[in-house]
Amino acid sequence: MPSPTTCKSLRRGMRAGKKKASSVARNSIMTPDTLSAFGDSTLTSITNNALLPELLTEYMVDMKCDGCVNAVKNKLATVDGIKNVHVDLSNQVVRILGSSPVKTMTEALEQTGRKARLIGQGVPEDFLVSAAVSEFKGPDIFGVVRLAQVNMELARIEANFSGLSPGKHGWSINEFGDLTKGPSSTGKVFNPANKATEKQPLGDLGTLEVDEKGEVFFSGFKEQLRVVDLIGRSIVVYETEDKSDPGLAAAVIARSAGVGENYKKLCTCDGTTIWEATDKDFVTNKV
Repeated sequence: MPSPTTCKSLRRGMRAGKKKASSVARNSIMTPDTLSAFGDSTLTSITNNALLPELLTEYMVDMKCDGCVNAVKNKLATVDGIKNVHVDLSNQVVRILGSSPVKTMTEALEQTGRKARLIGQGVPEDFLVSAAVSEFKGPDIFGVVRLAQVNMELARIEANFSGLSPGKHGWSINEFGDLTKGPSSTGKVFNPANKATEKQPLGDLGTLEVDEKGEVFFSGFKEQLRVVDLIGRSIVVYETEDKSDPGLAAAVIARSAGVGENYKKLCTCDGTTIWEATDKDFVTNKV
């Protein structure tokens, strides 16, 4: 059991991290006026470099000197949508404020030749839960879905899938995280009574358009969606656009770290460092 002194140090570290995160994001959080620019759609799919709501994203990056810091900053400066970059060399943490998708930022960091791990995402506010993740681990369909709270009425959604048949596939947030019978035991599409509409359930995420390789990348945002309400539910992907069929695959939605919440570099359960961990520890293929 950690000593009281250790626990106090950890709490101070988390508070310091959130304070730094807040300074990066100050005056940059989305407001109702700026959100109106996105239109009235409850789910907006973002492609072709269109604008996503701004978020603060934190990475652990394997940096050892000022040269590493400069290389990281110079590379990120070439990425569209990045507004501010703060590098904490002592903790090997890079904080990025902007509208760029996680996939784009991760690829940019890896192109510097350094290992990078996503460790937190959200805004430096006191949301009960600011981020969540759902991981599809096969054996046929693989993927990761990330959800992050932008404000109390808006959530950002990013997803990668592989192993799907080419064409259009519906996907949704379903009521339950019960996977005992696969997608068929996850209940109906999530639609809380206070958010219900005749037009579309709140958990309806629309359609994924899968390419000839069986892969798809999605980034967008959903109005009225609160991440805290989704923990323990599930993401379901369907064989066609019809969400009344049982579904092809499902994964539980779990809480993920927000900004300033995850600076550990060593897993106490098995002694694995963050740099020894690979993507195979989370999803068993390239997505």
